Amino acid sequence: MSDASDSRAPLTVLVYSDDVSTRQQVILALGRRPHADLPEVQYVEVATEPVVVQHLDRGGIALAILDGEAVPAGGMGIAKQMKDELSDCPPILVLTGRPQDAWLATWSRAEAAVPHPLDPVQLAEAATALLLPRVPATQA
Repeated sequence: MSDASDSRAPLTVLVYSDDVSTRQQVILALGRRPHADLPEVQYVEVATEPVVVQHLDRGGIALAILDGEAVPAGGMGIAKQMKDELSDCPPILVLTGRPQDAWLATWSRAEAAVPHPLDPVQLAEAATALLLPRVPATQA
């Protein structure tokens, strides 16, 4: 008999930043399985706004993590655009420049915000809270 977690499809998390080191920090902080109740996570790394829009339009993304400090297109502006344009937009977590910028995340309609410098525990907790509702209930 196999473990129920083995049969669950991985969740796809989009990580957007123009800075490869920021993308890698997010991926390393979350790892392959940010929480025991989640299936494995696979990542789509994105460095430009048009590619973020393509992936979110296509669907299949369980969570989008967008860097609010990215240039030329910041993650909060992209979050607002996607929430306004997509009826089935996945949850969005924005990375803010500082804790005081959390109000901007509210404006962007992102479901969560984590400030730079990234705290791996805080990031994992925020991502898990957004991903758990996206996991179908399994039979006992």
